[in-house]
Amino acid sequence: MMILVVLMAISLIGCGTTQSKVENNDTAKQAAKVTIGFSISTLNNPFFVTLKEGAEKAAKDAGADLLVVDAGDNTAKQISDIEDLIQKKVSVILVNPTDSDAVVSAVEAANKANIPVITVDRASNGGKVVSHIASDNVKGGSMAAEYIMKTLGDKGNIVELQGIAGTSAARDRGQGFHNVVDGKDGVKVVASQPADFDRAKGLTVMENILQGNKDIQAVFAHNDEMALGALSAIQAAGKSNILVVGFDATDDAVKAVKDGKMAATVAQKPDLIGKTALDTALKVAKGEKVDASIPVELELVTK
Repeated sequence: MMILVVLMAISLIGCGTTQSKVENNDTAKQAAKVTIGFSISTLNNPFFVTLKEGAEKAAKDAGADLLVVDAGDNTAKQISDIEDLIQKKVSVILVNPTDSDAVVSAVEAANKANIPVITVDRASNGGKVVSHIASDNVKGGSMAAEYIMKTLGDKGNIVELQGIAGTSAARDRGQGFHNVVDGKDGVKVVASQPADFDRAKGLTVMENILQGNKDIQAVFAHNDEMALGALSAIQAAGKSNILVVGFDATDDAVKAVKDGKMAATVAQKPDLIGKTALDTALKVAKGEKVDASIPVELELVTK
């Protein structure tokens, strides 16, 4: 009987020790789990949906929590969203700005709270940013322009549909485009108008441009949504010989290229941008050093 009691006591002690170890391990895992906040400009754009999904998959694979908030292309909402992420004391904040100037105050607020900030696809024009993950938008704009110039034989009238004013993506893509076409004999940019990265606005703006300019050979849109809107306007006007070049390589745009409706699109890799952003955020959360700028490769998609 005495032996049985001793064995039972040892067994209970062992169970208690095992349970204690499990509880300690769970506590350690919870303490080690990282929460990343992600303020995204809009999810009403296939490019940013894919970018978000890339980040979500990377977070799941890493066992990290990702809090995504959609600004809906509203600057005030984005600032409020980032303030909420600061209050939640996330480990790192990823920001895809609606406006590169307006987001500065939110970045500075995160700086004061000692929460590292990483910008994604679009930069912030102020505040301390640990790293910027994006395609080389200047290079992408140049790639589009070079394709147009080669196809047109270095001559023709071109329309530029610009993205949202104040975003680094619109500024840089426009800069790359103009670096190639400006000053070229026989080439004229007959219109440069904003359509805010929006398909419906791309349609409306292009309709108005076509009414005042009958002799157009090509359109460069700062993203595929505007390019597809412009394509609809061109088709409605009964024109079939205008090159349309977009930017992003969304599924709809790639299909339009393969069907011969769009001429080309500059392919970003939004899923890779999202993954790279999340992976970089995890490194920052661990105290590792990261590059101030991390470029993601581009390619031109043609038929």
